Amino acid sequence: MFAVGFRSNDDIVQSHQATGVDDQLDDWELVLRESHHRMKNTLTLLGASVRRDFMRIKPTDVSIAVDRFERRVVAFGRLYQLLSDDCDLNAVALDSFFEGLCGALAEAILEPAGIRCEAAIESGTLAASQRHRLALMVTELVTNAAKHAFPGRNGGLIRIEIVNRDGALCCTVADNGTGAIGPLQGTGGRILERLARSIRARVHGEAGCGGTTVTILTPTAAAG
Repeated sequence: MFAVGFRSNDDIVQSHQATGVDDQLDDWELVLRESHHRMKNTLTLLGASVRRDFMRIKPTDVSIAVDRFERRVVAFGRLYQLLSDDCDLNAVALDSFFEGLCGALAEAILEPAGIRCEAAIESGTLAASQRHRLALMVTELVTNAAKHAFPGRNGGLIRIEIVNRDGALCCTVADNGTGAIGPLQGTGGRILERLARSIRARVHGEAGCGGTTVTILTPTAAAG
């Protein structure tokens, strides 16, 4: 079991207010670090996909492999469009946005690796700034699981669930892989911690023989 620090919601709110200026100053650095990390992961996954496809095809099937690779690059483009959308809406619909995000993650990252994706998203709204950070966190967790949770096997499953619970938003990303605790370690773990702090969230993870589950719990800010 592992967790990223955080106290009660009241303590988090007070701390956030006291350090709001510092958080704003660090905001641009956080976005840049996350973007660079995400691009590195994208290139790693694309490289693995190229090796896997081209090592097992016959010369007559090269055009098919090229077409498959092109579709995947386009799918990554759609995924990044969702993650970089800077619309000025005060609030966004939870279900429509995150169902679209899960579909893009499945097409760009999971399906080419033989991993299934399930999503259960409750209806509701979320402040645009929270939506953006939560989407980045979900993408990081899904990408990390795709890279590390299913070594040498197909048939993996990643489930993404977002529900409202007692005035907070509970987002869970779970896999049935090897149970590694990588999601909260290394560069990705540090980025997750910073993203969580920026939306006053708590992150909790559990790993075992049945896989890894990471839960993000964040208070729902009023849109406006």
